[in-house]
Amino acid sequence: MDPSVVLPVEAEGFVQSLETFPLKEVGSARWFRQHEYIEKLNMQAILNASAAHDEFVKELLVSYGKIPVLVHELILVEVWKQKVFPVLCQLQDFNPKNTFHLYMVIHHEATIINLLETIMFHKDSCEAADDSVLDLVDYCHRKLTLLASKATRGGVTTHDEHNLTGEAVSRHSFNLLKELQTQSASLEFEISLKAVSVLRYITDHTESISVINRMLCTHNMPCVLVQLIDCCPWSRCSKGEIEKYTNGRWQKIPVEDRLKMTKLDGQVWISLYNLLLKEDCQRKYDFNNFNKNQLLKLRGFLTEVLIDQLPNLVELQRYLAHLAVTDPAPPKKELVLEQIPEMWNHIVRENSGKWQAIAKYQVKETFNPSESDLRLQAQRLAQTYNLDVIESLLPEKPKCGSCGKEAAKRCSRCQGEWYCHRECQVKHWPKHKKACQLMAEATEKIQRESNS
Repeated sequence: MDPSVVLPVEAEGFVQSLETFPLKEVGSARWFRQHEYIEKLNMQAILNASAAHDEFVKELLVSYGKIPVLVHELILVEVWKQKVFPVLCQLQDFNPKNTFHLYMVIHHEATIINLLETIMFHKDSCEAADDSVLDLVDYCHRKLTLLASKATRGGVTTHDEHNLTGEAVSRHSFNLLKELQTQSASLEFEISLKAVSVLRYITDHTESISVINRMLCTHNMPCVLVQLIDCCPWSRCSKGEIEKYTNGRWQKIPVEDRLKMTKLDGQVWISLYNLLLKEDCQRKYDFNNFNKNQLLKLRGFLTEVLIDQLPNLVELQRYLAHLAVTDPAPPKKELVLEQIPEMWNHIVRENSGKWQAIAKYQVKETFNPSESDLRLQAQRLAQTYNLDVIESLLPEKPKCGSCGKEAAKRCSRCQGEWYCHRECQVKHWPKHKKACQLMAEATEKIQRESNS
């Protein structure tokens, strides 16, 4: 039997209970409980997808209509990070001894975008998201714009040190909050990369005129994607070595592999392919001189080596060659009643002028938990990532994650997968690494925070 984080019946209870929260309640005990549920659902969804098993988490989210709730919570934490968190860090009475609670709020956005990346691969998830896809498109545009401007590149902090004053907080709290801001910026980079994949899946599946119009006309997403290909923020040169951001970290790339397409490169090219070659998109997009010149930059990147790795791009290459010598007809002006995204504007409008009041309330009620509360939260989350608990419930001995034989050796990093021999572990690594990294990093974080 394969390792599980939650059983289907337990996952169903978690999904049914998912709800939207007001901004004031971010970080509350009730909100924290939902965060635990979403963490478990995310891990189980990754395990199922990587093992090509029944994706019951996705099915439950679709059938109970909970994907819009996930999108709302994603944007809620995004607003909190932009509007409340900076105010919180400047309050004189905010003197945290431990940032565990705050980190889990900041990490919540990463957990949800990770879950959405896993489930939006499927068309029925995109359909079940309903009008919230528009809000998700806006969210992805904000993240991709940040990425293209390199504001989040390599996890460089976007917070200024003067946001934290030594007079306002103790030196210990100052260092904790400074570290937290750095962690937040690093997470922002990873979140933005996940948004690239989510956008690609939306371009794969959507047939909504409103969504297509939002991507092409409101946000001019093709030009944003061209900029991403041009600046390639997931690639860098460090001490004469080429590094690419893959599997959650910067890795040196051997000379012979430097022309290999990464998953992120592929996601951007497929998004462009979908946006430029679908008939509905071509009718809506304005091929004015600026847009045309931006798109023609792509011709320099469409090498034989690239097309060999993604053969469909030969159609895009032909299209761009045709575009270079023609002037496409202007977009047809059609009177269409379109939905507009509401979540970001609603949250901001509802809380406008209250940022300081919310921050003060959260300092008093939420982010100064007692030591016993902190230990309880850490223990509960440790159980989320401790598969020993699940393993004790299984009626048979662990099986090798690669070949299915009885196994005695466990993955030393995440402690969640079993193997019979080293050869099987190496063979299974491409499938296991995503879940392995997620579980290992979360466990390490919990241990550090609970010991501090």
